[in-house]
Amino acid sequence: MEEKRYLSKHKVIIEKRQKALITGVIEVMSFDDEEIATETEMGTLIIRGSNLHVNSLNIEKGELEIDGQVDSFNYEDNSVKSKSNILGKIFR
Repeated sequence: MEEKRYLSKHKVIIEKRQKALITGVIEVMSFDDEEIATETEMGTLIIRGSNLHVNSLNIEKGELEIDGQVDSFNYEDNSVKSKSNILGKIFR
């Protein structure tokens, strides 16, 4: 039987575009110094920037702390993504 985790509500707190605390994190799918991809309670969150570092990750608490130059936060939702791909092809 699969164990369910009860995470905190999803929040993103950004400090001067240099540090961020993200809660509601389910997993970190990939990361490098320009992009961090995480699965959150609200969908996939892609963080882009430069010199990005994962300072701490606590999956049990659902918390991710990062630093570096944050340029963008982008949410992807699989159900919305497939619909937007169709529209994107139409309007190219």
